[in-house]
Amino acid sequence: MQKAALIDKAKKIQFLNSNTLRLVAVLLMVSDHIWATAMSFGNWMTYIGRMAFPIFAFQIAEGFVHTKNFKKYALRLLAFAVISEIPFNLFYSSRWFNPYHQNVMFTLLLGLLAIKVIDNLKKDISPKNIGKSLLWLALIAVGGTLGFVDYGFLGVLTVVMFYLCRGYRFTPILQLIGTILINIVFFEGQVFIFDVFGKTVEIPSQGFAVFSLIPIWLYNGKKGKSSKVLQYGFYAFYPVHMLILYLIKYFA
Repeated sequence: MQKAALIDKAKKIQFLNSNTLRLVAVLLMVSDHIWATAMSFGNWMTYIGRMAFPIFAFQIAEGFVHTKNFKKYALRLLAFAVISEIPFNLFYSSRWFNPYHQNVMFTLLLGLLAIKVIDNLKKDISPKNIGKSLLWLALIAVGGTLGFVDYGFLGVLTVVMFYLCRGYRFTPILQLIGTILINIVFFEGQVFIFDVFGKTVEIPSQGFAVFSLIPIWLYNGKKGKSSKVLQYGFYAFYPVHMLILYLIKYFA
């Protein structure tokens, strides 16, 4: 009885549907991208922006489970990955073409393909399918690394982690462990330096991604308002806002 009451209480505080969770991620992403322009108001903008990608990765895992048409879902990601590439290149490197950094839509697409392979493996654990699945996963991992997608192999792994953590009694704890390992233990890059009782402490700025779990844990599993305009609007916002920020940066 007490356990049921706790579950009911937890459900009451889960008030974010898929649309509102995506909106939270979009706002966090914009903060990070504004930081990358001359309009930056301080490093705090990129620190809170680190929370955006795990939310998008989580939604890819959720989208895979709930989609009625995997092929359409994957092709939609691919289409917007291609559309976003030029705005992404202009924004980050002021060039039309940059083979050494691909946009995050490609990362999410590779993550989606990886969990599709894992899902197929769950359904057929024959030696032949195991070998084929491992080969596909290796190719996806190599693609994420040598393809220079945003967040690299660890970005792809983030999508897979959220998928593998679904449906367990201790899912939040598993998500916390996975997010800490990926973003603090494995990730290298810019560090955040602060003092604790006179002692200097450094953590990767990507470590702020751990706080993305707060809105993720507030997700209620519902889609929200169903609208093609809203659905494609979220996808289109990614290349459009980068193009706008690039133009502002260029003319400023």
